[in-house]
Amino acid sequence: MESNTATRREWAGLAVLALPTLLVSVDVFVLLLALPRLSQDLHASSIQQLWISDIYGFLLAGFLVTMGTLGDRIGRRRVLLAGASAFGAASVLAAYASSPATLIAARATLGVAGAALSPSTLALIGTMFRQPRQRATAIGVWMACFMSGAAIGPLAGGVMLAHFWWGSVFLLAVPTMALLLILGPVLLPEHRDAGARRLDLGSVALSLAAILPVVYELTELARAWWRPLPALALAVGIVLGVVFVRRQRSLPEPLLDLRLLRNRSFTAATGIPTGSRWGYRRAASPGAR
Repeated sequence: MESNTATRREWAGLAVLALPTLLVSVDVFVLLLALPRLSQDLHASSIQQLWISDIYGFLLAGFLVTMGTLGDRIGRRRVLLAGASAFGAASVLAAYASSPATLIAARATLGVAGAALSPSTLALIGTMFRQPRQRATAIGVWMACFMSGAAIGPLAGGVMLAHFWWGSVFLLAVPTMALLLILGPVLLPEHRDAGARRLDLGSVALSLAAILPVVYELTELARAWWRPLPALALAVGIVLGVVFVRRQRSLPEPLLDLRLLRNRSFTAATGIPTGSRWGYRRAASPGAR
């Protein structure tokens, strides 16, 4: 009978998964200190600065559900490694961006790539750790890495800015993603859900249309308690969220299985990126199975 106890290989695999998980969170906060300097160098307008700062978190939150479903269908390790490749490439593009538009595009790509990394790491932990106590420990490590980004991001950004140019803050991710691409195929198992649902494009569009206005409202709430446009965006997001939920309940193969929301580990983990970012920005102000 095969043992459910994790071996050294699984724990080594967890270490490989922990670093990109931390980097995805760090990238939300790493620009807090670099933004004034890069804005001056790139001559970015105030609107462009907002997009540079926020587009990453918007797309990270918006594509989490979609990327999780895609990993179920085509393989979680495959999506993880594809996300790592895109994240590393986009980090280099962001580091050497010569215009605000290029930096915004790079940050947008980083958001989508980060969304590919996050659910894949958590799903692979569920595959690698079968014993409940060990799985709880592994998920605790995963959650701690996500939560640590709020503290480590500005600190790492400050250290890099003290010695290098503003683009260096993005290069922090490159060696980590390279390590994941080298060790991932060796230490991480490939796994896909035999009963994976088809990717419903209508639900993908609805999920983005519901999530992005809500994330926008939370971002604006960190700057000012209430303004008409963010309040309207929140109302639109809530309405579209209701439409999304009703669509998921009516589909034989929904994009999001709403029964997951009863899983405490799942709801706690998926609440960390957006919640921790909002809390940090409010404090600093004048994104499993």
